[in-house]
Amino acid sequence: MISVERPLAILSALAEEQVGLVEQLHGAQRQTHAGREFWSGTLQGLPVVLALSRIGKVAAATTTAALIAHFQAGAIVFTGVAGGVGRRVQVGDVVVGTGYVQHDMDASPLFPRYEIPLTGQSVIQADATLARALVFAAVVGLQGMQHAGRPATVHQGLIASGDRFVNGADETHAIVSGLQSRGYEALAVEMEGAAVAQVCHDYGVPFAAVRTISDRADDSAHVDFPVFVREVASVYAQRIVAELLRTLAV
Repeated sequence: MISVERPLAILSALAEEQVGLVEQLHGAQRQTHAGREFWSGTLQGLPVVLALSRIGKVAAATTTAALIAHFQAGAIVFTGVAGGVGRRVQVGDVVVGTGYVQHDMDASPLFPRYEIPLTGQSVIQADATLARALVFAAVVGLQGMQHAGRPATVHQGLIASGDRFVNGADETHAIVSGLQSRGYEALAVEMEGAAVAQVCHDYGVPFAAVRTISDRADDSAHVDFPVFVREVASVYAQRIVAELLRTLAV
């Protein structure tokens, strides 16, 4: 069960990915902590905290720790964009992460490649209940939505994170094939999710993420990013979050 008594934290990397949510907050209060801005209040009657993780794993981990330790977040949801690397994942689709791996984690030969040192784990699993709720929210919330003439398809699977914006076919192939060599089939790549998942795992806080695919993380990854975020990703995020809150409030 996901607690609705403690705040649900909603994270995004960029302000453009969270447009509209702050304006919908009831009883909005702004706080600054750890050099970051946090907005707390209620959405659809549930307590929430909104924050920007910033870009990259360290920044995201810092924000996550603040949400848990300072704001007592009961669960964390990440919304944003990612590059699609799964064979059936297309621009305008949505991926809900069921697991998170750091594609640039390599402490070999001391530890196997991708394994987080001293944990025995390479993949941090999403909270199953929260991930299912996100899938349901995405399917229901995105009904009738299209991008470039295609309906938004919702995928579930592994999301890979690293401190690099992946936008070349050779680099994408190296990341995907490296993960496949260890039995991991990534659907999307981004720069924060696995770090947030690791912090939440350490604290025992439920976590799941939903990512709208903005590009294919290859040589064609030259999409007008601000336009895509404003006209597609932020719209999708608002609809998914609204449906998620309705689901959790039941």
